[in-house]
Amino acid sequence: MAILVPNSHMLYRDVLHRDQQYYQGSNGGGGGGGGCTSVAVQFGRRSVLSKEMGKRRRKRREAVKAMGFWQDVTSNSSSSNRPSSIEMDAITCMDDLDEALRQAQELSRPILIDWMASWCRKCIYLKPKLEKLAAEFHPRIKFYFVDVNKVPQTLVKRGNISKMPTIQLWKDGEWKAEIIGGHKAWLVLDEVREMIQNNL
Repeated sequence: MAILVPNSHMLYRDVLHRDQQYYQGSNGGGGGGGGCTSVAVQFGRRSVLSKEMGKRRRKRREAVKAMGFWQDVTSNSSSSNRPSSIEMDAITCMDDLDEALRQAQELSRPILIDWMASWCRKCIYLKPKLEKLAAEFHPRIKFYFVDVNKVPQTLVKRGNISKMPTIQLWKDGEWKAEIIGGHKAWLVLDEVREMIQNNL
């Protein structure tokens, strides 16, 4: 790639000045690398100085990659392998709901049910955020979802659902609390968090 410069001496001066600053910065102010300023930049081929800079950049990149790798390994081992998100299980019929409630009663833990619809944009937007919240409360509470368009209406009536999304908390086989999430997702999540903490 050609660089058009009005005067080749200006290019030489700018490159040499930049290289001198690089070496002075990397050698702690120029005390240990006294001969760096006398190296000339040669046009048409790479100079000794630019080769040295390339080597240093490669070493720095490799060091950064290695550091990132070791940080990932150590952070995973120290965080007790907690997932960042847990996919919610689907409830598709009355038997699924009965089984989820039975298991929750046996374990003495509440369950959270997100009643949603595939045509509801807020529901679709909220679902992955609730899955992150599920990871936060795992294993104290289990999260489920019901797509009201794909289940029998008797199931929707059992939940007494009229608006979507509706997030309900069930405990001891009974409905305890609910939030109708028609407002902003972060507000809904705060309300869900509060609802869970009040019923744990």
